[in-house]
Amino acid sequence: MLPTTLPHINGDPSDRDAARHTAGAKRYKYLRRLLHFRHMDFEFAIWQMLYLFTSPQRVYRNFHYRKQTKDQWARDDPAFLVLLSIWLCVSTIGFGLVLDMGVVDTLKLLLWVVFVDCIGVGLLISTLMWVISNKYLLKHPSKNFDVEWGYAFDVHLNAFYPLLVILHFLQLFFINHVVVINSDWFVGYFVGNTLWLIAISYYLYITFLGYNALPFLTNTVVLLYPFALLGLIYILSLSLGWNFTYGLCWFYKYRVK
Repeated sequence: MLPTTLPHINGDPSDRDAARHTAGAKRYKYLRRLLHFRHMDFEFAIWQMLYLFTSPQRVYRNFHYRKQTKDQWARDDPAFLVLLSIWLCVSTIGFGLVLDMGVVDTLKLLLWVVFVDCIGVGLLISTLMWVISNKYLLKHPSKNFDVEWGYAFDVHLNAFYPLLVILHFLQLFFINHVVVINSDWFVGYFVGNTLWLIAISYYLYITFLGYNALPFLTNTVVLLYPFALLGLIYILSLSLGWNFTYGLCWFYKYRVK
């Protein structure tokens, strides 16, 4: 159950200020703003989306500023999440059109992508990274210094956005012309797999930047280690003729049957 009002606390101002910064209060404020579009800063969210491609470090500098001014690392404005959801819905409908799916199948695919691929997997990854960072990456384990779950979720959303644009939007223009129809052609799976390489590289790098931006974490460089495995898989895929985009299209068709 979500609180409708913050609990009344008697005592000095520091106690009342602490109450305003509890996890429950932050969550309530975030969800409340989600219902009021006029209170969202969509212009700033678009600025963040642009810089996630060109200079993601600038996005995380803004997170530092929010910590100094509002005493929280996580976003308090759901505008980024709303725009990301719109991107996801539009690109998924585009996938349905490119794969010649009917209206019902496209709707099924949209529900799968939104509630399973985006929300379900997103919550799982965010929780996993939240646990790992608080258990293994803290310089000095303390209740005063820990990674907020909301921040872990924001890092995932930041990293997910470029991946979404590359694999769910840009890739659509290649599917029926290069990547899938000529799936056994080297140029076909080279283009497709290279797009996957770029998209996943963005995800890994932006995730690293997100946790590296927290001054109370250490050894965040370990988050870059998956790049070695990613490079190996990419080379193997080209050598063995694997076509990841062809597999994604087959999976999307299979899941809506």
